[in-house]
Order: sequence, then C-alpha cells, then structure tokens
Amino acid sequence: MRVGLFAVGRLKSGPEKDLAARYFERFAKAGPGIGLEFSRVAEVAESRASNAETRKREEAAMLQKTLGESSVLILLDERGKAVDSEAFANLLGTYRDQGKRDLMIAIGGADGLDPALYDRADLILCLGKMTWPHQLVRILVAEQLYRAVTILAGHPYHRA
Repeated sequence: MRVGLFAVGRLKSGPEKDLAARYFERFAKAGPGIGLEFSRVAEVAESRASNAETRKREEAAMLQKTLGESSVLILLDERGKAVDSEAFANLLGTYRDQGKRDLMIAIGGADGLDPALYDRADLILCLGKMTWPHQLVRILVAEQLYRAVTILAGHPYHRA
C-alpha cells in the first residue's frame, strides 16, 4: 500500500523539513518489506481567497485532485479520534491487509478542512487536543509512520 501526505502550505528549508525528511526516508526504506511504501508529500499553496469557507473549499479541491477514487483518506483534526502508536500501526496494517492500494493523510490549512472532506474521509484522527504548528505535525506524522512500520515488523524501535 502506498502512503502519502497531503499538506496545505509549503515547508521551508530548515531543521523541521530535515527532520521530517529523515523519518520519511526511514519509512521509505523499512516499509516495503511489510507492504507499505512511501509515495510522496503533496504540498499545495494556501488558498488566497478572501474568506475561510472559500479557502477551505479550494484547498479541498486540490486534495481531491491528488486522491484516487478508492484511496483511503485520513484527516487530521483536533476533534478526531485519538489513538496510540500501536493502534495507528494496526490501522495501517488493516488497510494494507484489506488490499487498499493508496492511503493519504491530510493536514489542512490554517482555516481547517472543508466539511465535504469529512464525508469522504475513512478516518479522522487527532494528534492530541492541543493545536500544533503545521511544521511539527509533519514531523509527528513522519515519525509515526516510521514507528508503525517498526511495530508491524516487530522491530525494537517502539518499546512500550
């Protein structure tokens, strides 16, 4: 199963981008052995529309263009379901075992995500009740993807 990240906003060069890239690279190297491969980070510019609803709608349209019809869509939202690392790994493993070909994790823009995306989403996850900067969210997602691979592979990286 190919796993990608969709993000509204571009990550500038610097330590955050380097750290996220390091975990995505680890995921890309370790994942194929257990049927998970890193596909890409799809970055889109934030909409310049004059109001939040239009911005969210335009950003959602950009996300829809990156998705296949049968892609699994996971939205990140502070009101979503909180899971631990093992449960997240098991979710990925379940989607993989169901024969899903593509999975996309989406980080919305500053205004959040368009309501239409919630209807399309297979899962809405939260990384905690606090609001996180987009740069850190990318790092957290990248690290959790790598951690999920190690959990599914029985590697000692994740020690509970």
